[in-house]
Amino acid sequence: MPFATTSPVRRKVIASVLAVASLALALGGCSDGRVAPASARSDAKGEAGPVDCRKLTCIALTFDAGPGKDTPRLLDILKEEKVPATFFLLGSKHVDRHPDVVRRIAAEGHEVANHTWTHRILTELEPDEIRQELSRTQDAIERLTGRRPTLMRPPQGRTDDTVTEVSRELGLAQVLWSVTAKDYSTTDSALIRQRTLDGAEKDGIILLHDIYDGTVPAVPGIIAELKKRGFTFVTVPQLLAPAKAEPGTVYRP
Repeated sequence: MPFATTSPVRRKVIASVLAVASLALALGGCSDGRVAPASARSDAKGEAGPVDCRKLTCIALTFDAGPGKDTPRLLDILKEEKVPATFFLLGSKHVDRHPDVVRRIAAEGHEVANHTWTHRILTELEPDEIRQELSRTQDAIERLTGRRPTLMRPPQGRTDDTVTEVSRELGLAQVLWSVTAKDYSTTDSALIRQRTLDGAEKDGIILLHDIYDGTVPAVPGIIAELKKRGFTFVTVPQLLAPAKAEPGTVYRP
């Protein structure tokens, strides 16, 4: 036991070094099994489709916890700007209250994904409860769109081995993010825009919520500036192509 034979000061130094090393591994995605879009693409063969993020500077706009009252306006903006997005939809009081909006999201070419039924923290639930949270939303979206989602985002981004196993069973890949404007904490659209732009990078996944008052008004400015910087907007599946999202896998830039 080498720790027991070293001085207190040396033990503190060793502990600090180990902590820093562990943090570096986690941030680099080497210890937690999370896959970056670029890594997924590099391991895949074949054609990427109409948008090839191996050659372009791609970024994905994603919206959580809708649809809500502002989602139709957001869809108008995306249609006008010809920008595809990925919508991680919440079941209770959202999908069930706005079925026509869900159909419109799918019909206009956006990716429809799963954000659970009631936004419970999945890591605090038993496997059957996790399964119910995800399956109810899967079923509701499939009834409305004819297509079962292949992507999900765990509330607060919190996942573990149990969540991963249930997600794999249900055919769902897990998608996290690289930048969030924390739009749940402010109605200041200019601040939401600036926070988003400050974190934007190649292969980024932007997390916003179309249920908060300040968010949708910020979207035109975000799109305009990122287009000016040379970004191409894509859905999450387009970001990963030619790879396909693997059930259970956690994707994070």
